Amino acid sequence: MWCNLSNSYVELKNNFKVPLRALQHMGTNSTHRVKRLMTLDKVEISEYNHSTTEFILIGFTDQSELKTLLFMVFFAIYLITMVGNLGLVALIYIEGRLHTPMYIFLGNLALMDSCCSCSITPKMLDNFFSENKRISLYECMTQFYFLCLAETTDCFLLAAMAYDRYVAICSSPLQYHTMISKKLCFQMTTVAYIAGNLHPMIEIGFLLRLTFCGSHQMNHFFCDVLPLYRLSCVDPYINELILFVLAGSIQIFTITIVLVSYFYILFTIFTMKSKEGRGKALSTCASHFLSVSIFYGSLLFMYARPGAVNEGNKDIPVAIFYTLVIPLLNPFIYSLRNKEVINVMKKVMKKRKFCNIPKQVSFPLEN
Repeated sequence: MWCNLSNSYVELKNNFKVPLRALQHMGTNSTHRVKRLMTLDKVEISEYNHSTTEFILIGFTDQSELKTLLFMVFFAIYLITMVGNLGLVALIYIEGRLHTPMYIFLGNLALMDSCCSCSITPKMLDNFFSENKRISLYECMTQFYFLCLAETTDCFLLAAMAYDRYVAICSSPLQYHTMISKKLCFQMTTVAYIAGNLHPMIEIGFLLRLTFCGSHQMNHFFCDVLPLYRLSCVDPYINELILFVLAGSIQIFTITIVLVSYFYILFTIFTMKSKEGRGKALSTCASHFLSVSIFYGSLLFMYARPGAVNEGNKDIPVAIFYTLVIPLLNPFIYSLRNKEVINVMKKVMKKRKFCNIPKQVSFPLEN
């Protein structure tokens, strides 16, 4: 049987010019699939030989009975995410009291979360009711570039924020201003953006070596590299290795900084004498750590585990966390629980209300 199966593969590869990658997708242990392909005519088999430059994003659109509900849910998530994150960026920019390292990191994190949401959600929402669900290879690369930029930059920004909180809580105020200067803050932010740009450039550079044939349906709600690897006619082993090494090293490096920082923060909190202060600090740290755990956990599970490219059924549920849930939650976790941010928001709202008072009312006050 194995001899016949092997001969069938050879015949498919040599006589019908079926790419090796297409044969691998059928499964080397699936005899009935090979026999089925042997019954196809040359016209049908020749479809595997045409290089694909467009893909169809299936994603959530195969759930026809839930289309309207899912569209409304994801549109609401997108709207809240954009208003929350861009509102936070604007608030930090216009208010001088928030021009401190902690809020500079937070503003950049909110900006990258907006970038992540913008790169994915509009196309996803359009696909719910659009007949043309196609996306070109270059659109794929653009979408992945901005997603990878946002996620990689977020990793480094979260590490910088954890280190900033460690210095703020575990040292005196004088030491904090010495150790976390505006210059150091600018340098750490710059490194985050440089790393954020280099990572997707390398991934896309290696993506150009692949050709795509056979099925052009992508079972995802955005164009990610893992589904592209599954559709490749060329063996994507090098691409998988580069992704595993880069994503793994970035996440392990930044997670180590986060974990060490939070370890010292928790140690300092438990040595506090005030129970009230300890409770507030623990509540804040717990919410921050929950957000970081979901973000890093989903990224590690998706990109930094061996054999991830072979398990496409888990792509969508895991991707929802780091592309939709975390950008939605971050403004609430990091800002709306912060008294200083809330006070600044109240101040801005009062200023706006005062500016709307008619000028004639202010004349007696001037006299």
